[in-house]
Amino acid sequence: MYELKDKERIFVFTGPDGSGRRSIADMVGTTLGMKKVISWTTRPPRPIEVDGQDYHFISREQFQEAAKNGEFLEHMEIDGHLYGIKNKDIEDMFKTYSCIYLILNTRGAEILKQLYGDKVIRLFIYADRRTVQERERKKGVDEDVIRIHQSHYDEAMAYMPQCEHAFENVGDMAHAVFDITNLLEQYLERDLVDKD
Repeated sequence: MYELKDKERIFVFTGPDGSGRRSIADMVGTTLGMKKVISWTTRPPRPIEVDGQDYHFISREQFQEAAKNGEFLEHMEIDGHLYGIKNKDIEDMFKTYSCIYLILNTRGAEILKQLYGDKVIRLFIYADRRTVQERERKKGVDEDVIRIHQSHYDEAMAYMPQCEHAFENVGDMAHAVFDITNLLEQYLERDLVDKD
């Protein structure tokens, strides 16, 4: 496991599926010049997803081989699909950047928090159940997938009090992006100050 140095931070965007966490995280990341660590998965890409941009899409056999070789910092199975973060991906990012971000479900966010403690700042992005459903339908997400996501909604929402920050994403996404960017700038500034 990569050992984080003093000023290195991991920002984790989490929350229910369909909450807009990916869109918000990528906008904030672009604004602040932060790089994203991309997770690996065995599930097929959804209509608007791009390999190497949203996830690294690989076969179950490839995933299991990588897991057997100890390549994953954390991995899990959700709804019949495997998901994981490779240790090397995190290590490689920190060769160039002092702050990185990931987009993870609540279980992944919790594992990273347990591994890295205060170096991980969790940003919980949420919207009401109906908004989440409408967004996923607009994206062309299959109704069966939406039903599965809805079955996890309450469990995901229950994680919100454990996160360092929470932001509601309804209406204009730009408001949430603005608020989160301002918040993260405070963390980044804090880390530039000499602590002597």
